[in-house]
Amino acid sequence: MSDAMRYPLEPGPEQVRQMGEAVLAFAEEYLRDLPELPAFDPIGGEELAGALREPAPELGSPLPGLLSTLHAAARVGATSAGPGYLAYVPGGGLYAAALADFLAAVMNKYVSVWQLAPACAQIEATAVRWLCDLFGYPAQARGILTSGGSMANFSAIVTARNARLGESFLDGTVYVTGQTHASCAKAALLAGVPRAHVRAVPTGRDLAMDPAALERMIEEDRRAGLRPFLVIGSAGTTNTGAVDPLTELAAVAGRAGAWFHVDAAYGGPFQLTERGRARLRGIELADSITMDPHKALFLPYGIGALLVRDGALLRQAHHMDAAYLQDLSEEEEIPNFSEYSPELTRDFRGLRLWLPIKLHGLGAFRRALDEKLDLAELVYERLREQGFEVPWRPSLTAVAFRWAPGGGDSDGNGDGDGADADAFNAELLRRVTARGRALLSSTRIDGRYMIRVCVVSHRTHRDRVEQLLDIIGESCAELRAERAAAPDPGRTAGGAPGRA
Repeated sequence: MSDAMRYPLEPGPEQVRQMGEAVLAFAEEYLRDLPELPAFDPIGGEELAGALREPAPELGSPLPGLLSTLHAAARVGATSAGPGYLAYVPGGGLYAAALADFLAAVMNKYVSVWQLAPACAQIEATAVRWLCDLFGYPAQARGILTSGGSMANFSAIVTARNARLGESFLDGTVYVTGQTHASCAKAALLAGVPRAHVRAVPTGRDLAMDPAALERMIEEDRRAGLRPFLVIGSAGTTNTGAVDPLTELAAVAGRAGAWFHVDAAYGGPFQLTERGRARLRGIELADSITMDPHKALFLPYGIGALLVRDGALLRQAHHMDAAYLQDLSEEEEIPNFSEYSPELTRDFRGLRLWLPIKLHGLGAFRRALDEKLDLAELVYERLREQGFEVPWRPSLTAVAFRWAPGGGDSDGNGDGDGADADAFNAELLRRVTARGRALLSSTRIDGRYMIRVCVVSHRTHRDRVEQLLDIIGESCAELRAERAAAPDPGRTAGGAPGRA
């Protein structure tokens, strides 16, 4: 009996090569086809999913057949790595990072305790330090790479709670806005903050937190016997990319003795650009920062980051001794990541950040981010020229818009804010998506149904954005014409948007 038959979990060199070549061929074909795949293709997805509900097999199957299954699976649903994925906050999935993930899995190094893999742990520590440098954090800053922004926000809130309130924290209060990412309020609840103590601070017309309102709410809570301990600012909201006035919020938090955390999961990487640094001014004052490299650093899903100005506070909130770890060394120049995170065992995440930056250089990322800022401005200007309501000029790369049918609605209030406008824009979004070239998303802002374009993927360029703008204009004109041909007595038909 051959070794391959005796030990099927240990393929020999020839099998390793054959399997690797088959997987590489799959990757080459998928990336080649990616630009022309539909941005969203729901046909057959549920049927394929149903076919994959099966018991675990006793005997194995040949790799080519399994890759064929993955080939089919990759082509249904949203093509989230493609140039037409403009919904939510996209992540492109750099090929270099995919190679890094493959190499990390092959090496299977354990980096949570530096002594077991000092060079690999240093690679991750170096990558984290690069992120700290991006925001001007001091040498004593520490950070941890997480599965995403949700876990990063959770650890940030636990750290703030521990640093400001200690073990008695049920009288603590947290301050967000209605535009703050839901993961922040969720993380506060998971960290033990009573739901009623997560305060929603009003925003201004720009949908950014009002510092004066924040200060008033903090003072009211103090008079009520509560302890305001955490202010969460946003550096790029999901709805519109709005950036809170970070410098002013830092000052308010400082006067209150509160921790100032900035959720920059979406916007943080734009700090690489001149425009981004100007718009994120004040982020360097934060006690902690969340950012997601799997968003605007274009990495594959599954990597977020938490950076803390005083790294000792991050460690104090998460470290716990265990007798079975007594053989391992205390951290020296290389941190033990297990002491800064809820996770003891996890993958070698740092390689997927370190390798692309080393391979391409920060300049390549900076140029790509500047391109996305330019494309968002293009979307904003063209939609306005076509007659759409685009209330907020993009601070980053998210643009929220809608069409108000005839300037009126079924409510008769003349502002296009009722059910008629909602239905029109929902149908417009459906028609744009049905064309297959772009997937957008919707939201509600101040009760109004809005359509969103968010340009983040490194694969999205001007040609796809201009094609999208044509599709939006054409689809809106068609829908307007249909409504004009079958008028509703309670609705004003109005004209179709013009083309720029």
